[in-house]
Amino acid sequence: MTATQQEAQRTAPAPKPLDYRAIDVDNHYYEPIDSFTRYLPKEFSRRGVQMYQDGKRTWAVMGGRVNTFIPNPTFDPIIEPGCLDLLFRGEIPEGVDPASLMKVDRISDHPEYRNRDARVKILDKQNLETVFMLPTFACGVEEALKHDVEATMVSVHAFNLWLDEDWGFNRPDHRILAAPIISLADPDKAVEEAEFVLSRGAKVVCVRPAPVPGVVKPRSLGDPVHDPVWARLAEAGVPVVFHLSDSGYMAIPALWGGKDTFEGFGKRDPLDMVIMDDRAIHDSIASMIVHQVFTRHPTLKVASIENGSYFVYRLIKRLKKSANNAPYHYKEDPVEQLRNNVWIAPYYEDDVKLLADTIGVDKILFGSDWPHGEGLADPTSFTADIPQFPEFSHEDTRKVMRDNALTLVGTHVSA
Repeated sequence: MTATQQEAQRTAPAPKPLDYRAIDVDNHYYEPIDSFTRYLPKEFSRRGVQMYQDGKRTWAVMGGRVNTFIPNPTFDPIIEPGCLDLLFRGEIPEGVDPASLMKVDRISDHPEYRNRDARVKILDKQNLETVFMLPTFACGVEEALKHDVEATMVSVHAFNLWLDEDWGFNRPDHRILAAPIISLADPDKAVEEAEFVLSRGAKVVCVRPAPVPGVVKPRSLGDPVHDPVWARLAEAGVPVVFHLSDSGYMAIPALWGGKDTFEGFGKRDPLDMVIMDDRAIHDSIASMIVHQVFTRHPTLKVASIENGSYFVYRLIKRLKKSANNAPYHYKEDPVEQLRNNVWIAPYYEDDVKLLADTIGVDKILFGSDWPHGEGLADPTSFTADIPQFPEFSHEDTRKVMRDNALTLVGTHVSA
């Protein structure tokens, strides 16, 4: 490795050890290739997720097309945690090839990526009490199957069965809260799925931040037809996680001559991300607020995870203007609903002090994105890596790193 490349592999300053165990709301597993097929009914074998072997290469096929959201669905080899840090900060030194930052391991060397018991041992080493365990491959499935609503619902249920079997939605030690997926594509089936995962002890659920596919046309997340799901989750005190996914927003770059499919790696037109970026989470939260979900369900809790925080400021500006222009539409202040009902897990490079001043420190969550390449190699380095954290009191830092997540899932926070 050259001196320039060594400079590129910058390490975060050593964090001051926390005097408590943190709660990380953005941890991930790497799904085995049967995560969607193990419990998929045979009659849907050609309509759901399919895995095809082509020599040594495995391809995921969904909706009749090879899907490149995860170009290597075996995850072998697998990228090392945190090795793409500089790429996602936008701080690659001049003269360094971004591709040179990539480091990989064999998946067999990391049982913690797929085995719950092995992962709990890692949590002990990382000083983490509990993590929200979220999908990787599964974040691209709903978009790929959106033209087949029935197959979407059956596939999501099959996935949730796998997830509960391998990881557990919430086992007695409470170390891992694995979030099942709720697709709203079929509103009646969505209620059934919500009831199912709640009956299995789910403490958090994932909903894709995207327009809801429909048989006739897409729907807003705020369409009242989804109210039975929101009502049931609010009643149970189970928060909704909007995690970065394939939200179908590649349609926007396609309008400008770009590709209309998401590709996880490889070179692509830089314009794609400039014009798409965080539009999906901005629009998803907007649809919940503007279409009055929190007015009808004031105790519903939503968390935005791995979407950054800069969309918040644009959204607040637009909500204020909308409320001014259409006062007849709003029964409550939409900006206050954002502050009351929505928690945000910022990127570690975001201005956390500004976010705290905008929505309140009580609504900020800590998420490391471990073990993804763009995440933190050491999750709790989150505190040392953010320059604004020294301005936070010990109490406020603890809120971000632990207590706010407990409040989100409805667990009492001790003094």
